[in-house]
Amino acid sequence: MISNPLTRAVRSRVRFWRHRAVFKALPEASGGGSRRWYSAPSRRGVSVMEEILARVVAPLPSYETRDKSPPPPESTSLEFMNYYRGLEKEDKVDFLSKLSQECGVDHKTVSELATKLLDTQRRDQATILQAEDRLRYSLTPRYKQLFSHVSRVEGGVKFLVDLRADLLEILTSKASENPHIRDLNGTLKSLLSKWFAVGLLRLERITWQSPCEILQKISQYEAVHPVRNWTDLKRRVGPYRRCYAFTHAAMPGEPLVVLHVALTEDISDNIQSIVREFATLDAEEDINKINSAIFYSISSTQAGLQGVELGNYLIKRVVRELQSEFPHMAQFSSLSPIPGFCSWLQGLLSQYRKEGRGADLLSEQEWREVEQALDSDAGTPPVDSLRKLIATGEWTRSEKLCLALEPVLMRLCAWYLYGEKRRGFALNPVANFHLQNGATMWRINWRADTSPRGVANSCGIMVNYRYFLNETTNNSVLYLQNKAVAASQQVLGLVSQFQKNSKL
Repeated sequence: MISNPLTRAVRSRVRFWRHRAVFKALPEASGGGSRRWYSAPSRRGVSVMEEILARVVAPLPSYETRDKSPPPPESTSLEFMNYYRGLEKEDKVDFLSKLSQECGVDHKTVSELATKLLDTQRRDQATILQAEDRLRYSLTPRYKQLFSHVSRVEGGVKFLVDLRADLLEILTSKASENPHIRDLNGTLKSLLSKWFAVGLLRLERITWQSPCEILQKISQYEAVHPVRNWTDLKRRVGPYRRCYAFTHAAMPGEPLVVLHVALTEDISDNIQSIVREFATLDAEEDINKINSAIFYSISSTQAGLQGVELGNYLIKRVVRELQSEFPHMAQFSSLSPIPGFCSWLQGLLSQYRKEGRGADLLSEQEWREVEQALDSDAGTPPVDSLRKLIATGEWTRSEKLCLALEPVLMRLCAWYLYGEKRRGFALNPVANFHLQNGATMWRINWRADTSPRGVANSCGIMVNYRYFLNETTNNSVLYLQNKAVAASQQVLGLVSQFQKNSKL
């Protein structure tokens, strides 16, 4: 943290000389024959950032010459990339704020063209359409051209993906209050959505024979069930397992989203049986034992591609691949974690205690069973004891407590998945993802993930989202348009129990 103006001045000067050194070497790296030097901020207040932006962000060509303007030299994009990479985190915020505000849309021109469009409403259709096209073109931010040119440079697409990750962090942390940052993020997201359209992606199956660099990245990027060692990784790409990834020509050797699949006889209800089963490490696959495909982990690897639809397309492509390999396969399901359930449950218990309704979450019989299993100090409110148990995970060590809490936690979890909403859609992000894809909330599984992480996140509970292939399209439409959740009788029964016992 900068403690005084002197420190701030010294740091600023150090950054200036570092940037100057970077650009001194830039022409040599890009094959240019001349060197570009930066002067210190002038008396007129023109900063290095402003000099860079003035040089690398070209004016928007006129409407008449929009398709005839030559592209800038590649060195311009390289200059922008190298300068940005050399900035400190706080300077990146300032730079992106300047870029978004000073190199965006020319609002004066937009206003003038909007007025002209209104004036042409009584003219012929061709005149109106041209006025609309002029207005549409004027709404193009100048930095959009810059991004398009950067994408054509080697490493440019990856650079822009990482830049968007910085933008998302700025928006999430509210590091800048500049409203133009949000427009900058939206423009870049739109471009990335086009560049990473599903038709431009390549589906790759990852095996033990894949390049070591790819295998290492698959291990590093695994966010759901961390890979413990090379033997564990070999198991996950070996017999009765499949691992698929989407890649893109502009980011070679970089998996964008990774899907792990277990090939089983039936739909799995326990993750340990998948990620810790090594009995078949070197076995030959028996096709008669493969009836189901279990999607047990899907991980997006690039923070900058958040909001760009990749995971849902990957699942659909993988289903087609598996159907081709195993024509008899009829069952497709996830075995999904439930992140956020314990946090939500702690909040619910606190709310009920504040409102004096702590006893409403459980029936009288259930509270008696929990109290007997707890053997807690006299005078301690049972709801406080329950909150402590959930927070520490100590209840998993007692078979009596597991039996007493199973019906309680199962119905609470069912309600969390099915009933808790954000803007009408499922609050849980994993549930929302699979429901958007058209899956059915099929089965909630008790003690399905007994790892410390599984207990801390969801009391060890997991859920199967089942893909009935002839129903997914209709389910997806109903969820996205009507916010209707497709659920099995087991899930609906648990939801009904919650509503009854919680007196909703």
